[in-house]
Amino acid sequence: MRARLVFGLSSVLLLALPGAAQAPFAGRTVTILVGYSPGGGYDRVARIVARHLPRYLPGNPTVVVQNMPGANSMVAANHLYSVARPDGLTIGLFARNLVLAQLAGVEGMRADVRKWQWIGSPAVETDVMAIRGDLPYQHVLDLRAADPPVSMGASGPGDVTYDFPLVLKAFLKLNLRIVSGYPGSADIILAIERREVDGRAGSWSSLRLFVQRGLLRPLVRTPSDNPELRGVPVDQDLVREAIAKAILKLRAVPNRLGRPFVAPPAAPLELVRLYREAFERMSKDRDFRAEMERAGVEVTHVSAEECLRLVNEVFAASPSVVRVFREFFRFQ
Repeated sequence: MRARLVFGLSSVLLLALPGAAQAPFAGRTVTILVGYSPGGGYDRVARIVARHLPRYLPGNPTVVVQNMPGANSMVAANHLYSVARPDGLTIGLFARNLVLAQLAGVEGMRADVRKWQWIGSPAVETDVMAIRGDLPYQHVLDLRAADPPVSMGASGPGDVTYDFPLVLKAFLKLNLRIVSGYPGSADIILAIERREVDGRAGSWSSLRLFVQRGLLRPLVRTPSDNPELRGVPVDQDLVREAIAKAILKLRAVPNRLGRPFVAPPAAPLELVRLYREAFERMSKDRDFRAEMERAGVEVTHVSAEECLRLVNEVFAASPSVVRVFREFFRFQ
């Protein structure tokens, strides 16, 4: 307890120094902790942010990315929440679906997403399920009669690559076979190219380039205003049962969080404020927007306040919906 008090007082004194007040990040290194391995969508966004964020933080710090994969980013989230020093120099980028994991009471989820200091997100996302472009199925409901079953590559329960096909299989009666165990999205794409599996689900920003190449054909998506997806059916429009609509609606809420960045609950408030301001200004930067768009990500700044509002929307779900939802949502 005494050590924590001394650390806290040191942080306050540091920020009180004239130089620190002018440039609190000067000479410091900021670490972005990413809950996935290199090469995937979260890692790609983190590295773009790391290249552009320094010039928007007072003192122009060095920003580095540290990958800590495991349990679909739950390992990294728990680490930031209860192990990493809350000095404001380590922030996190984890699966947006962690809010659903907490709602479902997933074992091992120690971080409380309602206590994060939300920084914001540079993008919103849309979940898409896509199959190989050379397969004959043109509409998602054609997969009801697929023979043999269409195999979908997945990382594991709790990730969009697994959970989206799972609920679609259940509510749309699709003949799918989920093949899990791939370390990340890049590995699934390689498996599709080798024809080990027939398709995958994921964020549109992660799939867009492969659709443009003709490797994949999008068949169904979550709600989105993205004009590129206008002709792709929306999952909620394809079901009639009220509980099915409610589950699909709840599952899609975190997409509006996009790629959210957070700070630990005890991080200095002044540094968190500076992060929030930096993310908002960075989202307007032409070079940042151009690099994000080249990576297939459409920049849409989501404020810290909006992130927390979306989290609260998830936790406001009715108990009856949560009970059914728990049957589909599992982490490993």
